[in-house]
Amino acid sequence: MKKNKAFSSAGKLTALLFLITIFLTPFVIVNAGQRGVLMHFGQVQDKILGEGIHVIIPVVNTVQKLSVRVQSREIPAEASSRDLQDVFTDVALNWHIIPEEVNAIFQQIGDEKSVIQRIINPAVQEVLKAVIAKYTAEEVITKRGEVKAEVDDALTTRLIKYHIAVDDISLVHVHFSPQFSLAVEAKQIAEQEAKQAEFIALKASKQAQAKVNLSKGEVEANSLLRETLTSQILQRQAIEKWDGKLPLIIGKDVPKFLNLRDLVDANKK
Repeated sequence: MKKNKAFSSAGKLTALLFLITIFLTPFVIVNAGQRGVLMHFGQVQDKILGEGIHVIIPVVNTVQKLSVRVQSREIPAEASSRDLQDVFTDVALNWHIIPEEVNAIFQQIGDEKSVIQRIINPAVQEVLKAVIAKYTAEEVITKRGEVKAEVDDALTTRLIKYHIAVDDISLVHVHFSPQFSLAVEAKQIAEQEAKQAEFIALKASKQAQAKVNLSKGEVEANSLLRETLTSQILQRQAIEKWDGKLPLIIGKDVPKFLNLRDLVDANKK
C-alpha cells in the first residue's frame, strides 16, 4: 500500500510539473532567416509567423519552423546529347523557400529534407535531360552559357509551382565518356596539324610568288635600261663622273696620257 501511494504521488508530481512547464512557456521564438508554420491541433493555419517572439496557446497550437534563407546544393546528373553522347555534370543550385508560402509547402511536401529529396533532386535530373537532348556534345561545351540559361529558365518555371524560388544555377565539372573525350582530342590534334600544314603551304606559295615578282622586276628594269641607255648618255655619265685626271696609257713607247679629242673623233667615225 505504501509503495502504491508513493508511485501515485510521484505520478501526480510529474504531471503537475509537466502542466506547469506547458503553461509557463506559451511563447515561441522564430529565428532570423526562418518562418513559422502555425498549426491548430495539427491543422496548418493561413497565418505565417515571422521573425521574433510569438504568443501561442500551448497544446492547442504548435509551430514548425522552416528556413527561408538561400540554400546551396550540388546535384550530380547524367543526360544524353542530341548525338547520343553521355554527358555528366554537377548542377550547383542556389534556392530558397518563398517566405509567404511556407505554410503551403509544409502542408503539401514537408520540411526542407523532404523538399530536396522529393522535389528538387528529381526536377534537376529531368530538366537537365530535356535541355541537353537539344544540343550535340560539342555544343554543350561551345554553347555552355546558352545551355545554362535554358536550364535556369526551365528549372525556375518548374520549381515555382512548388513554392521554391531559384536564385542561380551553375553547370560544373561537365565531362563526357572516356571514348568520346579521346575522339575529341584526336579531332583537335588533326585540325591543328591541318591548319599548320595549310599555313606552311601558304607561306611557301607567298615566298615563291615574291621571288617571281622580284625576277620580273629585274627583267623589266634591265629591258628599260637597254632601251633608254644610248652612247651619248654613257659619254655624258662618264664625263660627269670624271675626276679631272687623264688616264695614263703604258705601252712600248714612253707612257702618255689619253687624248680625249682622239676618243671623240673616233666615236664620230
